[in-house]
Amino acid sequence: MAVVFISPKERQKTFFVVITIIFLLFLAIVFLGVFFSKPEENFSAQVFNKPKVSIDMTIFDSEQFKNLQPFTEMQTQYSYKAATKNNKTQTGFIFADSMDDARTIITDMGLKVIDIIEVDAGRDNPFAPYY
Repeated sequence: MAVVFISPKERQKTFFVVITIIFLLFLAIVFLGVFFSKPEENFSAQVFNKPKVSIDMTIFDSEQFKNLQPFTEMQTQYSYKAATKNNKTQTGFIFADSMDDARTIITDMGLKVIDIIEVDAGRDNPFAPYY
């Protein structure tokens, strides 16, 4: 029978120490290889191909362009209270460019203006249901 001078626990401890050292050396090599490596220099020249763009301005001379109509301006909505010839009050809404235009439209309808108020567009709570 052979005489063993190293105990099994000592052999196991030595084995784990050697494995740990090898693992740490592997991590150190990977760390040095990744963090201290420089990117490869790319010597290819940057190429910019200027696009060939030509703008056709003859459209401005065409009849179709000359016959375009401008957009009409948005009119403001006004709420009015007016009196008829029989002194009955009538309320309603009217669209006009300004307060003075709304007054003239209402007087042209044969009504006497009592009050005109500009209506605010939209709702106070846009998430409230309509019902």
